[in-house]
Amino acid sequence: MTTTTINGRPLVLPDDPDALLIDVIRDGGLTGTKLVCGSGVCGACTVLLDGTPVVSCLLPAQAAADKSLTTIEGVGAAGLHPVQKAFMAHDALQCGFCTPGFVVEATAFHDSWRATKGTATPSREEIAAALSGHLCRCGAYEGIYRAVTEACSGRFDGIDPIAPRLEARDKVTGLARYTVDIHHDGQLEGVILRAHIAHARITGLDLAPARAITGVAAVVPLLDDDNMVRFVGAPIAAVAAKDRRTALKAIAAISFKASPLPAVIGLDAARRDDAPVVFEKKDRKRAGNVSEGAGGAPVSWKGNVRGPSAPFSQKAKQAKSWLDEARQQRNPLLVEETFRVSTQQHASLEPHAAVARFDGDQLTVHISTQAIHESMEKIAKRFRLPHDKVRVIADHVGGGFGSKGSVGLETIAAIELARAVKAPVRVAFDREEELSVTGYRPAAELKLSLLPSAEGRLKALSLTAHADTGAAVNSLIAGLARLIYPAEAKELVDFDVLSNLPPGAPFRGPGGPPMAFALEQAVDEAALRMKIDPIHLRKLWDPDPNRQRLYDWAAGLDVWKSRKAATSQIGRFRRGVGVATGYWLYLWQTGSSVELAVEGGRIVASCAVQDIGTGTRSVIANTVAKAFDLEPRDVEVRIGRSNLPPGPGSGGSRVTASVVPPTLLAIEKLKAEIKRTASRTPAPGSNAPWREMIATSPDIAVSARRQEDGKPPPGVRPALHEAGIMGRVFGWVLRLMNHMVVGAGVPSSVQVMEVEVDTWLGHVRVLNAYTGFAVGKLAAPMLARSQAAGAVIQGIGYALYETRETDPLSGHILSGSMEDYRIPGIADMPKLEVHFDEAGFEHVPGGSVGIGEVATVPTSPAIANAIRDAIGVRLTEIPFRPDRLVAALKGRDAA
Repeated sequence: MTTTTINGRPLVLPDDPDALLIDVIRDGGLTGTKLVCGSGVCGACTVLLDGTPVVSCLLPAQAAADKSLTTIEGVGAAGLHPVQKAFMAHDALQCGFCTPGFVVEATAFHDSWRATKGTATPSREEIAAALSGHLCRCGAYEGIYRAVTEACSGRFDGIDPIAPRLEARDKVTGLARYTVDIHHDGQLEGVILRAHIAHARITGLDLAPARAITGVAAVVPLLDDDNMVRFVGAPIAAVAAKDRRTALKAIAAISFKASPLPAVIGLDAARRDDAPVVFEKKDRKRAGNVSEGAGGAPVSWKGNVRGPSAPFSQKAKQAKSWLDEARQQRNPLLVEETFRVSTQQHASLEPHAAVARFDGDQLTVHISTQAIHESMEKIAKRFRLPHDKVRVIADHVGGGFGSKGSVGLETIAAIELARAVKAPVRVAFDREEELSVTGYRPAAELKLSLLPSAEGRLKALSLTAHADTGAAVNSLIAGLARLIYPAEAKELVDFDVLSNLPPGAPFRGPGGPPMAFALEQAVDEAALRMKIDPIHLRKLWDPDPNRQRLYDWAAGLDVWKSRKAATSQIGRFRRGVGVATGYWLYLWQTGSSVELAVEGGRIVASCAVQDIGTGTRSVIANTVAKAFDLEPRDVEVRIGRSNLPPGPGSGGSRVTASVVPPTLLAIEKLKAEIKRTASRTPAPGSNAPWREMIATSPDIAVSARRQEDGKPPPGVRPALHEAGIMGRVFGWVLRLMNHMVVGAGVPSSVQVMEVEVDTWLGHVRVLNAYTGFAVGKLAAPMLARSQAAGAVIQGIGYALYETRETDPLSGHILSGSMEDYRIPGIADMPKLEVHFDEAGFEHVPGGSVGIGEVATVPTSPAIANAIRDAIGVRLTEIPFRPDRLVAALKGRDAA
């Protein structure tokens, strides 16, 4: 028998030589250590072994024999470590799933640094080197830099931190519990059998061999009623067993026959006239949905190409005519280019996971979800249960970015298995599943023509987008170009191109980043040809008052005023500065409600909303605390439970705009009730009258629903109204079907990027990022900055690194691990300046709208324009791989 000491306590290690240290740790109830990649790439499972950081997902349990092991729970056991305090104070976290690993590694770095260098301040490069083995998909790197810097310099040796994020302490100490951390007595592990062929009809499914294996409790089929699989990874069956190893053994024992059908993989192959069809006409409703909405009007469908969809075009025939004329006349102002964007995976660090349990006829499901209340409604409908018999719980969610907005297969499988076996069942996807079948931002081909008039106005724009949606529909890319840069005529056409690949899904500003990548480069090119400052041209073409103020801010930046022309630079390394604009819709959700109560002399705020790292708890707490002259920590916020008052989903940047207004209404109601029922009035001259009245108030409760906005100022309209009658119809459908309202005013962003290009090796490095936002008043300023920084880093990943690799013959996803799918690390974080313009949304109760999506829309084109400024060559395909950049430079030299 071998033992280790874990957080000061002895632990017997299993004799199994294949047992991994992370499993021993987590099975022992220390769930702060997270399993993410399983390959030592992300750092989330980092622990200290005799004081040295190690990744426990690769280490055999026996390697800890006779050694001292410290997990995140042990780091702050005797009082918060300075690193933990600094992470809390600087909001060096968002969803928090990666935070324990970062804290453990940073603690080791801090202790070593202080022992050798005292309170000297480490450089960004030294911090990046120390933490280079860690990844944060939320992009919290800027806060991490600040936290580690100040902890090492002694700033947090003795003080208690004031955390801007309500749940920060739980996240930096490993106490925050996510769906993957839930464990009930008698809980079983569920695993899904998936297809390894891209297109086939399944016949003769035999589940008996799996059911016969010792330790298997249930096996259920998951095939649709047509018994078809249309992509590698499509579900066939699910198993619940005593542990994952047994479940995997059972999955391997299931036998079935697959009658292969012709398959087609990818955008180009699927558009061929002779391409095999993915969905016959009768099966088209089985396609997935890449949109946050319910889809628009019926659209024609030919083979695998769904479209054209062009509801937002404006004088399309006139645009074609003017563009044809410009081509014939060889108009030098005509900008024409084909752009390509690659697939971007959500790559949430907490996998899609669900734990289902039936207690009699009561179903409780823990889900890693972006939509608590909506999930409850959909589960009740699917399984024919009353709403009050379904409870959905998500205390903490480890990232989503759009991929967790619906009831997914993990939830369906967990419920089916739990119902069959009458015991709790957990289904958690592994990393290969997460990086292949949980959705993605579709790749796309965008053909763009832009024509300025002789007078310098935007005359005509044509944008046609073919989105590589896999087994899904409802992309909207080109249509979004209607809502920016008014033109005399616009032809905006969207096509879905279906193939035998997993379906795409909404991803942070769906359609926005690819649209901006093409349009913002075309505007930049037009400015070059017109010999006009790119910011000035945008001011000329774009009348939006929010963006007009941001253009003035960007034009005043020193980095913009002092930029050098590409022709003036020589040598291997060249620097460039680029600008781009982005917008997103201001959305809010009808029916969103908040309850405020006084319970035992303390204010409690309740709402069936979830916090996926965006800071929903803190937004609610800040709003209430400000009204009652309290500290946010004095307010108890209850969220993450579907049995609370209905709340919005975390998608479309609508949470803040949906929960702050009803919170404000509820505050006024609660104040009136406290005054009415007060047993005594505050002492004369009291500096905390509300605190005194709350302390003596009886238990009372009030609630309020999200009200309509006030009248907007002249000239400010809902964005969809700019798209004419079809825009109004689309808005009406969105409200009716999805309970989302497109409000007046447009959340906007203008970003300026400074890059350095290595012209020998083709590497691009973003040095400095300047990002300005018009998103109204900030309900949680530091958290808003964190969202901005994280969105920029995801945009950098989109531009420079991220792409899904697929076998074009078999349809297998080749980038199914975090070794093969590259997301930005801490060393990729540029120095960041964030500017908030808080005007423009005074008609919104509370004045706050969302930031999460608009913040990532202009990042990739701003980088593209900066590269063009640096080397004089425009790159039209992302990611900007080194080979593409070198080839472009060689092509220029050859020309």
